[in-house]
Amino acid sequence: MSSMSSVAGLSKYIKTLPKTKFTIIGILIISFLIGSTYYLIDLVPNQGIILDFIYGGLFGFMVLGVASIMSGALNQQVIKSLHGINLKIKHSMFLSGLSMFILGIFILGGCVVSRILNVDIFVNSALFGLVIVYGFNTLVFWATSKVRFTVAAITGFIQPVLIATMYILISFLFIDTSFMGPVLIQVIFKTLVASIIFVLAIYAFITVIASPFKKNLGIGVLDLLSLFIAHMNEGSNSLEGLFENMSEAIDTLVSFVSFKGENGIKALFISPCVHPGPLGDIGGSNMPTILANKFDHFTMVAHGPSTHDFNPIAVSEIDKIEDAVKDGLERVEYSENASRFVRYNSKKANIGVQFFNKGMVILSTFAPEAVDDIEFGVGLTMMAQSRSKCSVEDSIIVDCHNSFTPESGEVLPGNSEVFQLIDVIDKIDPNQETHEIRVGCYEDTMGDLDKHEGIGESGIKTMVIEVAGQRTAYVLFDSNNMEIGFRQEIIDAVSDLEIDEIEVMTTDTHTVNTLSRGYNPIGIAKRPEIIEYVKISINEAIKDLEKVEVGTGTNKIENLNTFGPKNSTELISTISSVVAVSKIIAPVLLITALLIVFIWIFFGGL
Repeated sequence: MSSMSSVAGLSKYIKTLPKTKFTIIGILIISFLIGSTYYLIDLVPNQGIILDFIYGGLFGFMVLGVASIMSGALNQQVIKSLHGINLKIKHSMFLSGLSMFILGIFILGGCVVSRILNVDIFVNSALFGLVIVYGFNTLVFWATSKVRFTVAAITGFIQPVLIATMYILISFLFIDTSFMGPVLIQVIFKTLVASIIFVLAIYAFITVIASPFKKNLGIGVLDLLSLFIAHMNEGSNSLEGLFENMSEAIDTLVSFVSFKGENGIKALFISPCVHPGPLGDIGGSNMPTILANKFDHFTMVAHGPSTHDFNPIAVSEIDKIEDAVKDGLERVEYSENASRFVRYNSKKANIGVQFFNKGMVILSTFAPEAVDDIEFGVGLTMMAQSRSKCSVEDSIIVDCHNSFTPESGEVLPGNSEVFQLIDVIDKIDPNQETHEIRVGCYEDTMGDLDKHEGIGESGIKTMVIEVAGQRTAYVLFDSNNMEIGFRQEIIDAVSDLEIDEIEVMTTDTHTVNTLSRGYNPIGIAKRPEIIEYVKISINEAIKDLEKVEVGTGTNKIENLNTFGPKNSTELISTISSVVAVSKIIAPVLLITALLIVFIWIFFGGL
């Protein structure tokens, strides 16, 4: 999850760029100040502080500001005309403004050195800055716009050329130009050679880090980055097409409990062994809401035992889960038999168990300890063991996913938590008395809360189950896990309501993972407001109580295209290895190239 979180964290830089008009205003102000400062500290004719400030500001405005605004507009049009993506006008203008600011630092740095050492290195420092800007623009265009390297390299020249041209034009019109003739050819030659050196270093660096992705996964790292940005910026699902190249078809399970009232199915509680990821609206990230909306009645989609290996690669794959559930519903047998809700624990493992007709539900949590996803194989073991122990046909395993820290680890085969789960299932008393059952439901999208508070599209869904006078509240948030300790805070807060038991769950939706922190569990912010929603939902569900019949089912989902155990692990390990290698290669290549460029510009000659 940490890898996905790191990538998701980049989204804040994509979504928070200023509007174009504010960027343009910023460019004009900064360019004026750079020019004014240059005139005030550099070796130019002294006409007084005020006049130097004004003349210098106008010089910077024309050379840097106007040229950068022009390049912002041209860059966007060129990339768009060549079928590039992501570079909208506000992005292009911000890039030009940032590049201008970088160039300004080199120009003013050169001015300061010139004043201190009493030598004029303005031209060389400006050229060095222009080469840096060229390489920076080329890298951004190539990495984010899904264009060829040659297209990016040519487009990257637009801003440096415009600035250099504007400088030469202003110089010919208003400044002594006697030096221009013999120097101009040398300047052009120096700049071209330096630019080639620097951009080849960038090309070599990207080629090195792209190789593992192409070899191991068959995908291009820049395609991955470009399409990821397109998804974050525009909601595009083109990234799913890239994932198809590395997908793996699997068979998995979906289990459910169906509650039928006088007018047909009143409520459906589903636990698919499919993971709602990877993030945003890609693949199965919004599966809990999409799947629930495919049914005409109240539907809760809980988090079944599964990890990121079982992320569907496309939204369309959710249709296969729907088909499996609807096929299973046709074979369900109903009765009025249900047991009371009973808790068991063994060391860190805690489960809540309730029998329904010929099946049972096991709500699993390690709270107050922090744990992430339960792996599918572990879930299968829990199903098999509980069916054998309790002589039931269906065992609906739910990973409550309600106690999280950034360091939380998955429950994988061989972990001590697995044996704790086995031990706690062995404690279940299979001889539970059954009684008539009443069910009440309530749902609320929690409209005044959103992803910033960790709330997904479905908000909160609550089902109160009454058996033999005992009322149990099943509370499900459409969220990606829960901040450690918040579960207990909710349980304590509703202790005075007309219920006897409560379990708080999250769907593990990854639609909320598009914010700066990457992971985004519920309970980080606005806890009192969230607790108030819980109280309202429980009270409203109690009002909705009515007698029902209940049945359970388990069905296989076949040929579900997912990341797959092999490719999911390969993706994470490839990202990790590329990051590790980049920490070494990037400084070596880029610093070496910059050093060569610096020597060539400042000490080279014809």
